[in-house]
Amino acid sequence: MECDGMDALPDGVVQSILSQLSNARDVAACSGVSHCWRDCVPFLPALYFPRSAFDAAGGVCADDAIGRMIEAAARLEELVIYCPFSSARLPRWLAMRSASLRVLELRVDSAADKAAAAASGTGSGHLDCIGIVSNLEELRLWGLTMTRAPSWGQLERLRVLEIVGAHLEDLAVSGAVYACPNLTDLALLGCECSGSVNFALPLLERCRLDFVGSGSCALTLATPRVESVEVQGFNWISLQGGDCLKRLTIAKNTGSVYTVGILRLPVLEQLSLRGVQWSWGAVSYLLQCATEVKHLVMKVEFCGDFETLQPFPEVDLVEFFNTHPKLRKFEIHGAMFAALCQKNSLKNVSRIVLLISFNLSLDTGIWHC
Repeated sequence: MECDGMDALPDGVVQSILSQLSNARDVAACSGVSHCWRDCVPFLPALYFPRSAFDAAGGVCADDAIGRMIEAAARLEELVIYCPFSSARLPRWLAMRSASLRVLELRVDSAADKAAAAASGTGSGHLDCIGIVSNLEELRLWGLTMTRAPSWGQLERLRVLEIVGAHLEDLAVSGAVYACPNLTDLALLGCECSGSVNFALPLLERCRLDFVGSGSCALTLATPRVESVEVQGFNWISLQGGDCLKRLTIAKNTGSVYTVGILRLPVLEQLSLRGVQWSWGAVSYLLQCATEVKHLVMKVEFCGDFETLQPFPEVDLVEFFNTHPKLRKFEIHGAMFAALCQKNSLKNVSRIVLLISFNLSLDTGIWHC
């Protein structure tokens, strides 16, 4: 009888096709088709367990199923677990695949795990096992509580670190980043943290820090190669090394931005300042540094160094444009717009018209006031 379909393909081709699977449900379904298809599981480079992976599995234990799949996937390079799992099993799973694993993403928000950690006082101790995977290149963690610096050792090969929706102590997050000295991408998003965080990362290129909460927070960032920085939630900011910085966004949804310290911004193209209250000294200092900026966004309502909200001082519009000759897109809102449009700032209005007309004649000239 002549064979057709996948039965007619060589085993190597079938293995290559099935190795493109990653969703645990698809892998389980294909494994039940035939012995040949089940033999392809060791060749899977990635396993993804979605949030609802075992919702329809009746009494099946998620931990057992996850363990069996990880044990069978002998060449596993990427492991993503979004469904609830027991942290007690994680060290064994990572130890089994520590030689091949390169990408790890975990959603650490199991209610049972949080209750057990709180009862035992271990905090984030169960994540110390991540240090087993010394060849890890990308690490993403969701929904954890980190009360102390994890014992990861030095993850020399880690390039990408993302922590989302976590509660972090300042010393804990500084310790976690210290364990990853060669990062190129760092993202701490929607994290509750206060205090002072210090990062010294010589290879970092992209940085996103979004800290939430009402507590005061200070940031010191030493990154000579960084090209893009987006920070939210800090009152005091020190950026050491801005020679390569092209995009800078600083925001503060609650509270005030008091100081921003940086030596120079010679290649900065995009600058965005957002928030309810900024110190005028911080605003003016950044504008003095960013003389090469092409796209400027200023959405700040008030100035003032302390709790008292104050209006912005008058700004000479002609002087402003003269000191930012490359500006092509300018978005300004609220009280900052009023500061630029006060009577004394418009005394050289004819020159302003010429400047704006010249820039609007360029194809890239877009002005929003």
